[in-house]
Amino acid sequence: MALTYGDVSAITEKYFVPKLIDNIFASNALLQRAKNKWYDRVEGGEKCLVPVMYAVTAGGAWYAGDETLSTAATDQITALEFDWKYANVPIVINHTDEIRNKGKAAIVDMVAAKVQTAEKTLAHNLGTGIFNDGTTDAKALIGLKLAVDSAGTYGGLSRTTYTWHAGQEDGTTTALSIAAMQSLYGDCTVGNDSPTIIVTTQDIWDDYHGLLQPQMRFQDTETANGGFRNLMFNKSPIVVDSHCSTYYMYMLNEDYLSLKVLKGDDFRFEKFLRPVNQATSVARIYWSGALTSSNSRMHGKFTALA
Repeated sequence: MALTYGDVSAITEKYFVPKLIDNIFASNALLQRAKNKWYDRVEGGEKCLVPVMYAVTAGGAWYAGDETLSTAATDQITALEFDWKYANVPIVINHTDEIRNKGKAAIVDMVAAKVQTAEKTLAHNLGTGIFNDGTTDAKALIGLKLAVDSAGTYGGLSRTTYTWHAGQEDGTTTALSIAAMQSLYGDCTVGNDSPTIIVTTQDIWDDYHGLLQPQMRFQDTETANGGFRNLMFNKSPIVVDSHCSTYYMYMLNEDYLSLKVLKGDDFRFEKFLRPVNQATSVARIYWSGALTSSNSRMHGKFTALA
């Protein structure tokens, strides 16, 4: 008996989609770290709201005896607002594909190949979106290029007005050096709160490799176990991401990053349907979410490394 599209949908959803999701997050180091550390499924809302604290209580002070204690109120908390971003990828089976792939095994193999193509498309779109600046593609995630910036409006707040909202940005250093990296790393550090991962291009990673003596080339075991080469700087692994912009190096504190995703649209699979005016059947995979930073001051970036 031939497979129905209900059968094909069930097979795709049960066997292929979970593997697709795993492969997407394994496709680059930053997505893998997101899945393991800062992938946050949320219920939703008109916008993605991220509360941030930006001041201490003005009335907090030492006191002695029976002196009058302050009851002064201080504006301490506001919220960043992010629009939800929506991605989809179709899985299309043409009638001609069906004719050329008769038999259950052939159809399953064909669908597997189609899903693999969809996987690569979603992985590329998510990987690119993480580094988006909010203007290159306004429909994509607002990514690190704007989240880790010293100017502009991010999450609805102007960094001209809210100076505490600015990231640490070095747009003048053109030659990578340990001293320059340490300076930016220090700018992103408060006490023992410091960057947890450094992301850059292959060329700049190679430059850093060349700066180190062999005995200094330590690796982060967790990142290496995920299949990604890395070197360490202070206590942070340095990894390559193919979507990172040329000349850039990011120093990120993942405690303040979140890849938020709407629970009902977390790689949601929509079953195969046949349009009335086409000899095709189409399924789709949907993803909806937002990349947020709740404390951009704790991130930094180089933008001009030659």
